[in-house]
Amino acid sequence: MTRLFKYVLILTGLHVAAHAFPQATTMDSTVVDSVATVTALAPEASAHVPTYLEKLVAAPYTLIVAAIVLLLFFLFIWFRRLAKQVNEQLAEPGISECVRFDLEQARSTAIASRQASKFFGLLLFGGYLAYIAAQGTPMQGYAMEWVNLAVRWVHVIAGIMWIGASFYFIFLENNLNRTEGLRDELAGNLWAIHGGGFYYVEKYQVAPKVIPKHLHWFKYEAYFTWLSGFSLLFIVYYADARSFMIDPTVAALSTSEALGIGIGSMVLGWLIYDVMSKSRLVLRQDLFALVGVLVLGVITYALTHLLSGRAAYIHVGALLGTIMAGNVFFTIIPSQKALVRAAKTGQPLDATLGKKAGQRSLHNNYITLPVVFIMLSNHFPSTFGHSGNWLILMVIMVASAGIKHYWNLLERGIKRTWVLVVSILALVVLSMAISPAFEESLDEAIPVSFEEANAVIQARCVQCHSANPTDEQWPSAPNGVMYDTPEQIQGMADKIMTRAVRTHTMPQGNKTGMTEGERAILKRWILQGAKID
Repeated sequence: MTRLFKYVLILTGLHVAAHAFPQATTMDSTVVDSVATVTALAPEASAHVPTYLEKLVAAPYTLIVAAIVLLLFFLFIWFRRLAKQVNEQLAEPGISECVRFDLEQARSTAIASRQASKFFGLLLFGGYLAYIAAQGTPMQGYAMEWVNLAVRWVHVIAGIMWIGASFYFIFLENNLNRTEGLRDELAGNLWAIHGGGFYYVEKYQVAPKVIPKHLHWFKYEAYFTWLSGFSLLFIVYYADARSFMIDPTVAALSTSEALGIGIGSMVLGWLIYDVMSKSRLVLRQDLFALVGVLVLGVITYALTHLLSGRAAYIHVGALLGTIMAGNVFFTIIPSQKALVRAAKTGQPLDATLGKKAGQRSLHNNYITLPVVFIMLSNHFPSTFGHSGNWLILMVIMVASAGIKHYWNLLERGIKRTWVLVVSILALVVLSMAISPAFEESLDEAIPVSFEEANAVIQARCVQCHSANPTDEQWPSAPNGVMYDTPEQIQGMADKIMTRAVRTHTMPQGNKTGMTEGERAILKRWILQGAKID
């Protein structure tokens, strides 16, 4: 594998050199004279075109990417050596079963970490070099669109696998037969039918006397969901923080301040939650939930008053996702490893380990529906674009967790219909409360012609929303929305009212500088029927 890294470095050096140094020496005198003549006749055409190396050096993230790639390279080397050392120790005769188990776990961790370091190192290294090569060319937006698609696809697939596993095991826990015909070592069992087959599942109170050789672990779904989600934050938000994270009407932040707030909120959220979960507060479930909602409300309020509404929502989701992945990585998997180790080595089994893991798993189960909503929220600007966006998000998160609570209770045979009714009623009341205010009558509105409305669209919107966008970030019209013809504009009148007039979420980050007066023109034109004749 070291050879592969060497080859990659050599090829990169050749690639950089090829782009960095113009091959003027291969030109004949006629070509050189022609170039000189053209330069003399058109001095404006002699503007310096940065070489690949110059673009690489000037890029703001080059040092950060280089540091991360170098760190991953050294981690790869270190984990490879660690795996080799562990293999040598496992080959030694006479080691105890306890030591053997610890060594096998260390080897498994080292191999997985080595593979992850290699994969993400090469992906980041090659991806960044390709990004620099495409920067400033028509391929830049196109390449970023495909990177966005690929990472988003991985994120959704991994998330479905993780959430599906969470829902399934909570279903098992809630539906286990815990009373009839159980052996002493069992906590419960369940018969099920699916896909034309019958299934029988047993849960042990702590662990079986003999641990099977092939034991499936549910962890990589969580890890890949978090890693792909964090990558999306960089691709969508951090790479263009000025447009997607900063809203000058909310707070005047620098790019570094916005990134610090976003990443800091995830770290702070996990630390607060972890401290709460390790305190005696966790023994009182109702009080734990209340304090958790209050803390989340404070963080949500702060984020929506520092970042753009869209960025604030997605960072609340990232915070909750970090808590879920942190539960898996720091508590659930270590607890399960300790149980397996004790069972394999004949040590006393600590039942509290399983209870702690189960508790964190249940917390994750309640968080899933709020996170799923946040993943979808970017398509609904009436939520994140509203002046009370923080309260809207809190109501939706609490209501969706309430629906999940009703669901979990129902699976255990407990009917709490009022929980479902209150949760749905909260969502209905919320939707009515944030609906558009009563509009002035059409007779009193100042008449606006299509020409006036179209002038605003052409000045502020078609840079992106066109068959041929001029904004370098969008190689094609976002979501296929185009305003090149009167009919296209008229057909999107409702969307224009929602995004540009009511929620002010378009233009994105108000990149083209749409004024309140221009928004008022669009509003009056739409209220008067969005006529184009």
